[in-house]
Amino acid sequence: MIKHARYLIPALVILGLVVMLSVAGWFMLRPPHLIIQGEVEATQVKVSSKISGHIQTIEIKRGDSVTRGQLLVTIDSPEIRAKLRQAQAAERGAQAQLEKAQSGARTEEVESARVLWLKAKSAADLAEKTYERIRKLHDEGVVPTQKLDEATANREAAKRTAEAAKAGYDMALAGTRTEDKTTATALVSQATGAVSEVQAYLDDTLLAAPINGEVIDIIAEQGELVGPGFPIITIVDLTDIWVTFNLREDLLADIRMGDVFTATIPGLGNQKVALKINVINPLGEFATWTATKTSGDFDLKTFEVRAAPVEHVAGLRPGMSALVDWSEKLQQPSRPE
Repeated sequence: MIKHARYLIPALVILGLVVMLSVAGWFMLRPPHLIIQGEVEATQVKVSSKISGHIQTIEIKRGDSVTRGQLLVTIDSPEIRAKLRQAQAAERGAQAQLEKAQSGARTEEVESARVLWLKAKSAADLAEKTYERIRKLHDEGVVPTQKLDEATANREAAKRTAEAAKAGYDMALAGTRTEDKTTATALVSQATGAVSEVQAYLDDTLLAAPINGEVIDIIAEQGELVGPGFPIITIVDLTDIWVTFNLREDLLADIRMGDVFTATIPGLGNQKVALKINVINPLGEFATWTATKTSGDFDLKTFEVRAAPVEHVAGLRPGMSALVDWSEKLQQPSRPE
């Protein structure tokens, strides 16, 4: 009995060592869990100006929540104000021309034209009577033909002068021509359009928030000169948020559009968040995994996979990491057959 016990203890020790080595080998040879890391992103809008000028005031600061239409920045542009004054002066001039065309000739001008016509008419009547007297005397042989020719010429000239005066009087009575009125109206429209254009540029000196969101960056400072298109403020829309993962194409076999899976957010104390896939998009050649073996391997493209939270997650912000254990089976509550 004692003799067998002497061999039993070493056998148990050896057995224990074998078990420990087997367990350790199993853990060492077991494939590690594949952890995929993604990044939280959100819609960002950069606010810029259409005109150049110096920043006069900045009405907000980083971290402020803003609403659509809220004033953010005012820009001082003396050049735009000067152009507006020029355009307004041109508009007033065009409007005066239109009013003149619509009102026609003044009373004094009409009366003057009437007097000139009456004077010319009287001269024409006198020339007609003179012609008749000369003609009779010529027929009687009292005056030579030369006198008759002169009387005839004077009668025709006086008649034409009276007709011209009558036309001038009629034009004064009728007022400005329709074509002149149309031209004046067009000039007013052109000047008004110029004023509206400059006013639109002047309105752009007041930069307002295009969306509801949070101010995350202010690039320029008060007093700085900014040009057209230069981004001044960045606003993030925390209601439009998602997580982006870059996956090799061999990892896409287990996922489809609309699949739901769980991610861990370290920035929220390892909170579990349900994400739903809504974008699967191949990236460019720069993101291709190039094969390193001479045979039996092939290049793998990289795909951008976006997944949005199924429910609102308080505190979730752009830049946070999202970790997914790819070894776990994905939830697929609504995958089509």
